[in-house]
Amino acid sequence: MGTTESAPLSVEDIRADFPILEREFDGTPLVYLDNAATSQTPDQVVDAIVEYYRTYNSNVHRGLHQLSQEASIAYEDAHDRVAEFIGASGEREEIVFTKNATESMNTVAYAWGLEELGPGDEIVLTEMEHHAALVTWQQIAKKTGASVRFIEVDEDGYLDMDHARELIGPDTAMVSVVHVSNTLGTVNPVSELADLAHEQDALIFVDGAQSVPHMPVDVEAIDADFFAFSGHKMCGPTGVGVLYGKKHLLEEMQPYLYGGMMIEKVTFDDSTWHDLPWKFEAGTPVIAQGIALAEACDYLDEIGMENVHRHGEALAEYAYDRLSEFEDIEILGPAGDDRAALVSFNLESVHAHDVSEILNAHGVAVRAGDHCTQPLHDKLGVAASARASFYIYNTREEVDKLVEALEDARELFA
Repeated sequence: MGTTESAPLSVEDIRADFPILEREFDGTPLVYLDNAATSQTPDQVVDAIVEYYRTYNSNVHRGLHQLSQEASIAYEDAHDRVAEFIGASGEREEIVFTKNATESMNTVAYAWGLEELGPGDEIVLTEMEHHAALVTWQQIAKKTGASVRFIEVDEDGYLDMDHARELIGPDTAMVSVVHVSNTLGTVNPVSELADLAHEQDALIFVDGAQSVPHMPVDVEAIDADFFAFSGHKMCGPTGVGVLYGKKHLLEEMQPYLYGGMMIEKVTFDDSTWHDLPWKFEAGTPVIAQGIALAEACDYLDEIGMENVHRHGEALAEYAYDRLSEFEDIEILGPAGDDRAALVSFNLESVHAHDVSEILNAHGVAVRAGDHCTQPLHDKLGVAASARASFYIYNTREEVDKLVEALEDARELFA
């Protein structure tokens, strides 16, 4: 599990592992503050990908030759490494590699939801859910006759837990909740929500896309039934996501993607499925990406996930304090000392897209839009927001550059 705590985080040494951070645009250094969308990839992870393609590139579980044996072992070991990183004692049998967290959610929604849900069943979400969860469960509800209910978000950006206790009841079949809001920076009490779900014999699905990269996560301590995250937000490559599921649940579920590798026996009349986790990994899987994701886990553990967590929180609090100095900047979500490593904000009378363009001219890369949380933005009464999100290689000086660029934006639109 990723709870290793090593020597204090050295940002200067870490930045040396990310050559992209040395880029300049017309002489202006890059300040990369879009880590909630995707993190950068260190040389160690890139090297793992290159080594696979240069030395043992082969398909897995299909060949008896040496290359296939080497690739198969590395790919299987990657599942074990990811299981260790998130505290899954069931190891590889509880870890399914997908192409991203969205596909992980869809896997459960289709493989479990279409079979188990029906009229009268309720799916409980939150108002801060990413579209990956909200849209997926919304559409599954339409197909099954189930209904979707939403735990409200209060004016400070927290879940209304009294409302949660009212909503999660005898008709609840699934609670699906984001661990860390990608818009508000709120860290949700997922263990408490898991208890509420299980008291009603319901399951809980936790979206960990914004938590696994930034803090120690133990899926068994949370008591999550399902848990999803993506490699590209945690120093890994694009194209690989993870679905964790309790072994007994994955065993009971039927796959919804069919083809090679996920089968045990095929006749002209019927087919049977491979063991876990392979029955959910149809076709040629994400071999290079999965191996590289394991390397990303090693990289983060070497830094120490507690160190990663403290660094991100400290930068978010510093950014919150600096932005709070300006009366014409509205910050979304909780106070600076109680949020994850991101700050979403708006400059009065200036659209977030315009803010982003001005910041880009200063070399500062942020996200602008609704961050795949359009219903949440509607509730907050804002069309869009700008989001600065931080990671292990960011510095306080880069936050200062963000603020300086915002001052220029203010003057330009005055």
